[in-house]
Amino acid sequence: MTDPAALRPVSPDEWPAFAQAMSDVFGEEMDSSFVERPPATAELDRTLGLWDGDRVAATSGVYSRTLTVPGAVVPCAGVTWVTVSPTHRRRGVLTAIMRRQLTELHERQREPLAALWASEGGIYGRFGYAPAALRGNLTGRTRRTAFRPGVDLGTGTVTPVDVGAYRAAAPRVHEALRRWVPGALERDERWWQRLLRDPADRRDGATARRYLLHTEADGTVTGYAAFRVRARETADGEPDGTVLVDEVRGRGTPAYAALWRYLLDLDLIRTVEYPHASADEPLRHLLADARALLPRPVDGLWLRLVDVDRALSARRYPTPIDLVVDVRDEFCPWNEGRWRVAGHPAGGYCGRTDLDPDLVVDAGALAAAYLGGVSLGTLHAAGRVTEVSPGAVALAATAFSWPVTPWCPDPF
Repeated sequence: MTDPAALRPVSPDEWPAFAQAMSDVFGEEMDSSFVERPPATAELDRTLGLWDGDRVAATSGVYSRTLTVPGAVVPCAGVTWVTVSPTHRRRGVLTAIMRRQLTELHERQREPLAALWASEGGIYGRFGYAPAALRGNLTGRTRRTAFRPGVDLGTGTVTPVDVGAYRAAAPRVHEALRRWVPGALERDERWWQRLLRDPADRRDGATARRYLLHTEADGTVTGYAAFRVRARETADGEPDGTVLVDEVRGRGTPAYAALWRYLLDLDLIRTVEYPHASADEPLRHLLADARALLPRPVDGLWLRLVDVDRALSARRYPTPIDLVVDVRDEFCPWNEGRWRVAGHPAGGYCGRTDLDPDLVVDAGALAAAYLGGVSLGTLHAAGRVTEVSPGAVALAATAFSWPVTPWCPDPF
């Protein structure tokens, strides 16, 4: 077992070796600028590295993010850059990294939640993480994407713009919308800069990223979209291009629908792909043909409740709840035990109690249900939740739900 104390933050001078270690394990060629110096989003004091002589054998980092949860916005530790060299596997290194991160978050009373994007699905469940927001992976043939009669496209205008105009207008729309969607993350200047990077060697045969703005008659920007096009032909010379959609956001149905109509009507395009769509993307409900776009949902954002009391007190509950939950959490023992969870649409409370439990739930199941995208009833059916008081599962499943499907289009 590796001693968590052997892990330490990386210094600026050590960054190139740290970045190269990530590149080696991920099996991808990092941009030279990334290897040479930390990116603007890096927080070196929140990194952890394990050194074997002059060589970096393991890496990890944390971003200080802000996450939308049901009814609130909460600080969240964005876990990233987690690698362990093949020479140091099966020695407890990853466990030491996870334990060190979560213990420091708890002891320093920093973020009550931690989140990550998992490179492999079987790794992080044993540390109390669980998929809490799916990505929809929408695909379809554009010729079948006619809208239902009566869809309101409004009177605004969709205009192709350069990256400068997009960068000036899109953040305001994003900020207005992201506070209503559980799983959404803030984007400050650093994150917009990262999002808009477009190196030619990462385009996989597609065009440079293209941008759209939706503008009302008074000049107000009410929507934006980012996309690429990959041109190709069939064997008999017919056009068979693909529009690769990065993001589409609109402040209201007309702006959203008009942006999609532009994308779906592009010349020479026959297929649309939207990997980071919401698992319940509204576009599907605009279509006359319900089978025109096929979702293939996969896990997106994984969540971990660092402190059960702070996390459950932070979110809101659409219906009243007052239950005792017995939490099982071997990896973070400070969460073990019985908690009274009370809440309603205006606030929440969670504190220690000696009362008999209504539910018994493991930490991963609680994390899966936290954003409202996974039902506690489903987790009960899977054996992850034990009902002690009759009706407690139905009450908790209703109170932990949320009207807006969790969605995070920002891998980190």
